[in-house]
Amino acid sequence: MPNFCDVDQPGHKPWRRSRIQNAWVDNLSMNELMERLDEGLVLTLNPDHLYHLRRNPEFAEIYSQADYVTSDSKYVYWALGFLGRRIQEKVSGSDIVPTYWKRHAQNPDVRIFFLGAGPGIAQRAMDRINGQTGRETVVGAFGPSYNFVNDEAEIQEAIDRINACRATCVIIGLGAPKQEIWVKRYRHLMPHVKIYMGVGATIDYEADAVRRAPGWMGRNGLEWVYRMATEPRRYWRRYYRTIGFFGHVLLDRIGLYRPPPFPSPAFPGPGSTAAPAASPKGASAGTSETV
Repeated sequence: MPNFCDVDQPGHKPWRRSRIQNAWVDNLSMNELMERLDEGLVLTLNPDHLYHLRRNPEFAEIYSQADYVTSDSKYVYWALGFLGRRIQEKVSGSDIVPTYWKRHAQNPDVRIFFLGAGPGIAQRAMDRINGQTGRETVVGAFGPSYNFVNDEAEIQEAIDRINACRATCVIIGLGAPKQEIWVKRYRHLMPHVKIYMGVGATIDYEADAVRRAPGWMGRNGLEWVYRMATEPRRYWRRYYRTIGFFGHVLLDRIGLYRPPPFPSPAFPGPGSTAAPAASPKGASAGTSETV
């Protein structure tokens, strides 16, 4: 069963991926990710994603196509250390987005589109960021209805808006697994988009509509406590169903973890226990190593 996979991307120093359950996580710092992020699909792994990766083949398929997978959770970060597969740092979606737009604040070649969040929230996030950068860093925003992923007319409206403003980066906050599956199904219809980021509640944070947990809570893995206290109806199911994450980590530690019976990022063959993951776009998988 492979625990590591090396990635060799042209123009950049190779890096290593670490396996957690049936997914890979890139061992990249925030700065290293930003240096490489000219194009590709960025996904941010947390225990809730791992819950869906054990159950949803289509979600597992888009994770297999991801160019970058970061740790969105202190628990994923700590679990990798516990398993002897430590990565440099937690790189969450709520930190990736502001780092990215600030890095490209005055880059006219970067055109961001926000898709997701509640009514008016994406627009507020766009106005807030453009007010800080002094230009149209964010060129469009669309806060769809709750039934968006099942409404073909609304989906087409979103695609038309993204294409009309010639966005190069689409930041999607629909929640997992909806946002990732939406990208998988429709990205071929948006030829100008180079980067997709699935980032959950980050658009709410950028709009200052929802306050993030205090820094000390985030650093100590207690952001979930803050979220449960402030938005219990939104988060209780998510945190309840991810309790099994810890059991699977323990099974992996003693060599008893088994992947789901369908292809997934670290196990591309059904029932596989040894094959390395598929390569990200523009990269080649290097050596895999069992430790």
